[in-house]
Amino acid sequence: MQKDIHPDYHPVVFMDTGSGEKFLTRSTIRSKETMKWEDGKDYPLVKVDISAYSHPFYTGQVKFVDTAGRVEKFQKKYNWANKKS
Repeated sequence: MQKDIHPDYHPVVFMDTGSGEKFLTRSTIRSKETMKWEDGKDYPLVKVDISAYSHPFYTGQVKFVDTAGRVEKFQKKYNWANKKS
Protein backbone atom coordinates (compact mmCIF):
# COMPACT_ATOMS: atom_id res chain seq x y z
CA MET A 1 0.00 0.00 0.00
CA GLN A 2 1.14 3.53 -0.67
CA LYS A 3 1.66 5.71 2.35
CA ASP A 4 -0.64 8.59 3.30
CA ILE A 5 -3.39 7.94 0.71
CA HIS A 6 -5.59 5.50 2.60
CA PRO A 7 -8.27 6.51 5.13
CA ASP A 8 -7.90 5.68 8.81
CA TYR A 9 -9.51 2.24 9.25
CA HIS A 10 -10.12 1.66 12.96
CA PRO A 11 -12.42 -0.24 15.39
CA VAL A 12 -15.82 1.39 15.94
CA VAL A 13 -18.88 0.44 18.01
CA PHE A 14 -22.20 0.73 16.16
CA MET A 15 -25.34 1.00 18.30
CA ASP A 16 -28.80 0.34 16.90
CA THR A 17 -31.02 2.96 18.54
CA GLY A 18 -34.17 0.93 17.81
CA SER A 19 -33.13 -2.26 19.55
CA GLY A 20 -30.26 -1.07 21.75
CA GLU A 21 -27.95 -3.77 20.36
CA LYS A 22 -24.27 -2.92 19.90
CA PHE A 23 -21.54 -4.49 17.78
CA LEU A 24 -17.86 -3.82 17.32
CA THR A 25 -16.46 -3.69 13.81
CA ARG A 26 -13.97 -1.67 11.80
CA SER A 27 -14.81 1.43 9.79
CA THR A 28 -13.45 4.71 8.46
CA ILE A 29 -16.31 6.72 10.02
CA ARG A 30 -15.44 9.28 12.67
CA SER A 31 -17.41 10.08 15.79
CA LYS A 32 -17.00 12.44 18.73
CA GLU A 33 -18.84 10.06 21.07
CA THR A 34 -17.00 7.18 22.68
CA MET A 35 -18.03 4.07 24.55
CA LYS A 36 -16.26 1.59 26.79
CA TRP A 37 -16.53 -1.87 25.18
CA GLU A 38 -16.50 -5.26 26.91
CA ASP A 39 -12.71 -5.48 26.64
CA GLY A 40 -12.36 -2.31 28.73
CA LYS A 41 -11.14 -0.10 25.87
CA ASP A 42 -12.84 3.07 24.64
CA TYR A 43 -14.02 3.06 21.03
CA PRO A 44 -15.83 5.67 18.92
CA LEU A 45 -19.62 5.20 19.09
CA VAL A 46 -21.82 5.55 16.00
CA LYS A 47 -25.59 5.47 16.47
CA VAL A 48 -27.67 4.06 13.61
CA ASP A 49 -31.45 4.01 13.28
CA ILE A 50 -31.67 0.54 11.80
CA SER A 51 -29.39 -2.47 11.51
CA ALA A 52 -29.68 -6.23 11.09
CA TYR A 53 -30.91 -6.39 14.70
CA SER A 54 -34.03 -4.33 13.97
CA HIS A 55 -34.63 -4.49 10.20
CA PRO A 56 -37.80 -6.47 9.36
CA PHE A 57 -36.04 -8.41 6.61
CA TYR A 58 -33.59 -9.92 9.12
CA THR A 59 -35.93 -10.22 12.10
CA GLY A 60 -38.86 -11.67 10.17
CA GLN A 61 -41.24 -9.31 11.94
CA VAL A 62 -43.15 -6.53 10.29
CA LYS A 63 -42.94 -3.23 12.11
CA PHE A 64 -45.95 -0.96 11.93
CA VAL A 65 -44.81 2.54 11.08
CA ASP A 66 -47.11 5.05 12.68
CA THR A 67 -48.69 7.04 9.87
CA ALA A 68 -51.86 7.97 11.70
CA GLY A 69 -53.49 10.95 10.16
CA ARG A 70 -51.54 10.99 6.91
CA VAL A 71 -54.13 9.07 4.90
CA GLU A 72 -56.98 11.03 6.44
CA LYS A 73 -55.18 14.31 5.75
CA PHE A 74 -54.66 13.30 2.12
CA GLN A 75 -58.30 12.26 1.74
CA LYS A 76 -59.49 15.49 3.29
CA LYS A 77 -57.18 17.57 1.11
CA TYR A 78 -58.48 16.02 -2.09
CA ASN A 79 -62.00 15.43 -0.76
CA TRP A 80 -61.74 11.68 -1.39
CA ALA A 81 -63.74 10.77 1.69
CA ASN A 82 -66.96 12.15 0.14
CA LYS A 83 -66.47 10.80 -3.40
CA LYS A 84 -68.67 7.95 -4.55
CA SER A 85 -67.11 4.89 -6.25
